[in-house]
Amino acid sequence: MKFFLDTADIAEIRALAALGLVDGVTTNPSLIAKTGRKMAEVISEICEAVEGPVSAEVTATEHAAMLAEARALRKLAHNVVVKLPLTADGLRACRDLSEEGILVNVTLCFSPAQALLAAKAGAAYVSPFVGRLDDVGHDGMGLIADILAIYDNYDFATEVLVASVRHPMHVVQAAKLGADVATMPPAVLRALINHPLTDKGLAGFLADWAKTGQSIL
Repeated sequence: MKFFLDTADIAEIRALAALGLVDGVTTNPSLIAKTGRKMAEVISEICEAVEGPVSAEVTATEHAAMLAEARALRKLAHNVVVKLPLTADGLRACRDLSEEGILVNVTLCFSPAQALLAAKAGAAYVSPFVGRLDDVGHDGMGLIADILAIYDNYDFATEVLVASVRHPMHVVQAAKLGADVATMPPAVLRALINHPLTDKGLAGFLADWAKTGQSIL
């Protein structure tokens, strides 16, 4: 499974990318707005900080305007993936951009039917929002299982990018189902690393080692 960071915080991206575990980044207008900076500047910096795909989302809602914004975003860096909403105009724009060789991440997916349409439109990624579904009493991971089953039936190349990840178990459950990517806030990636028994065990090892008075170097 590939790990993407869902943030526009360049300091966080650089710090976690140094671990060698970050395969890409996803952003959205809300995350960009939190930076208080221009989108083009933020996206360009992120693309320099990571080698993998960086999703940059259009803000237009009409087909022609989506295409114009998408082409402008794509010019920022070679690893920009254009993010489009799962609407009729978004799907139409996805088809057009995919035919131009531009990678597209179709976002705000909440049903298997929507995911099927995204794949048929040529999306490189589809982003089902598991956390938001859980919030309203639906089964977010059930959606992931349904999408993977449909895609396997037809050998679609579209990658399932699990989004709206709220906690480590979302990542583990997505991995067990075989999702291609999980995009997560920096705090979730850090939570995957940490475990109280790891900390306790390390403290014990170091305490015992200190008693020997030895040094490896």
